[in-house]
Amino acid sequence: MTRHFLTLLDLAPAELEAIVRRAIDLKAQGRSEDTSDLLKNRLLALVFEKSSTRTRVSFEAAMVQFGGAALFLSPRDSQLGRGEPVEDTARVLSRMVDAVAIRTFEHDKLERFAAYSSVPVINALTDRHHPCQLLADIQTFVEHRGSMAGRTVAWIGDGNNMCNSYIQAAQQLGFDLRVGCPEGFEPDPEAVALAADRVTIVRDPREAVRGADLVVTDVWASMGQESQQASRQERFAPYQVNEQLMGLAHRDAVFMHCLPAHRGEEVTEEVLSGPHSLVWDEAENRLHAQKALLEFLLCRPN
Repeated sequence: MTRHFLTLLDLAPAELEAIVRRAIDLKAQGRSEDTSDLLKNRLLALVFEKSSTRTRVSFEAAMVQFGGAALFLSPRDSQLGRGEPVEDTARVLSRMVDAVAIRTFEHDKLERFAAYSSVPVINALTDRHHPCQLLADIQTFVEHRGSMAGRTVAWIGDGNNMCNSYIQAAQQLGFDLRVGCPEGFEPDPEAVALAADRVTIVRDPREAVRGADLVVTDVWASMGQESQQASRQERFAPYQVNEQLMGLAHRDAVFMHCLPAHRGEEVTEEVLSGPHSLVWDEAENRLHAQKALLEFLLCRPN
């Protein structure tokens, strides 16, 4: 049966933990373990309607290091950009490649593509979820602090796609998530309802961060929201992650940000480059986590 990875809920908790463990192993082993032919002659199509640095490079590097190849398609490079139905592209493309990673706006478009694809489809980011980033975030926390079960995570800022994926991670891994966001910027209510015993929404960022083991934030205006930048800056100004806010977290707390970061807006330079920050390990781990995900999706026995 074809397995897709559209949200974290497409994995059982044990599968999620196994992928993270495998990512840690792949990182530790480097090139010492011969995985250079693991995906030999396999092809990953990257269908990206949004710009990308870490996601694109990590997927392409992962395929090369596993002996496969990646084919990048922007809207200018495919008939999707000229209005071809998503379902038709899925039917055809999945006959030519072994997996498809899609980075788009509407989550519905991703789900429609997966429904008509005969090969695994990976969510490389939609407006609702960013599960690949969560694989890297979980890996990073486990490497530095151990299991996330029973921990407290503070999400500060917009209840966006990253926040929605953190809600699903809390549901899967058994940690408590406090979402500190202004009114009107809450995460997906459906995601919150499914993880109601793990998620608390508060208005005061200090309340969200107090005693937390992990503090996470993201830009205040995501891709496609650039016209709202000025108004969002005013609403989110009290939600900046700075040294004073981090001082309320657990003394061993760590900080993460999926990048790119707007220094002086959602986070200060002192926090981003300070002793609590794991953002550079987090960014590197996109490669290792996605290698483990690709192996899981493409090398599992039928």
